Amino acid sequence: MSQILGRVTSIVVVIALLLDAAVDLFAPGMLQAEMTAVQFPPHQAFTLGIVVAACAALYAVPTTAIMGAILITGFLGGAICAHFRVEETLTAPQILSVVLGVAAWGGLYLRDIRLKELLPFRR
Repeated sequence: MSQILGRVTSIVVVIALLLDAAVDLFAPGMLQAEMTAVQFPPHQAFTLGIVVAACAALYAVPTTAIMGAILITGFLGGAICAHFRVEETLTAPQILSVVLGVAAWGGLYLRDIRLKELLPFRR
């Protein structure tokens, strides 16, 4: 049962990341205000889209899922930091980044026995 929940959670994470990547890649104009607000040049949206898509792809493949989770966590941490840098605290992007990061690791933990062996939770 936990493996099914882990796979479903992981699929939600991958879909969310791919949707974000699609907006970055195919509709960067929608992000212009947000990119400017966190002091990133709007033309970098395309590059961010490629990075997010690559992270999602690595996470989706079982043999590279742990590397994908590490990269996703780093990317989301950078997103959180970008908002802190411009004195935005507890904004929707920050909260979503935390939730997505926890979901990525939670889904991976539930579906991958290797991670359970590495990080056992004891009662």
